[in-house]
Amino acid sequence: MTRPESTPGHEQTAADTGRTGTTEQGDRGTRRESRQEEGAWAMSAPQRATSMSGWAAFGGSVLVLLGAFNVISALTSFFRPEYYLLGADELLIFNFTTWGWILGVLGVVQLAAGAAAMSGQTWARAVGVGLAAVCAIGHVAFLATFPILSTLIIAMSILVIYALMVPRRQPAG
Repeated sequence: MTRPESTPGHEQTAADTGRTGTTEQGDRGTRRESRQEEGAWAMSAPQRATSMSGWAAFGGSVLVLLGAFNVISALTSFFRPEYYLLGADELLIFNFTTWGWILGVLGVVQLAAGAAAMSGQTWARAVGVGLAAVCAIGHVAFLATFPILSTLIIAMSILVIYALMVPRRQPAG
């Protein structure tokens, strides 16, 4: 797109140039923005922050991952109970079928809360923190039988708690 050239006796207006705050200077017709316009970008209103933060998205996605792990563990306990070789005293409390129901319900609710946290819902942040705490405490029961997996899930739960507790960045001004 070409700019209209200035002719002698014709002052270009903002509508002609498509720019505001320009002035005609000198014989050559060079333009420069006024000092007020040069600094106006620094004083402009900040963009409105969305309700979504990077930490909330990260926390929500890890919460969805934890929920998926819990649902998979629950399904395994229902359909292949022989998959886990457990002695009578290897679980802290309950039997593995009961833990399957607990983990299944917890996992489904974690999936929903994680998806809601990723979409910026405030209630999901609070619910996600509570679910991650319950998940971490629940997996203490599995430390003797599944030490690596339980430690990983407890660490991920703590990471979710941190990510969902980080306050939203408020726009300046």
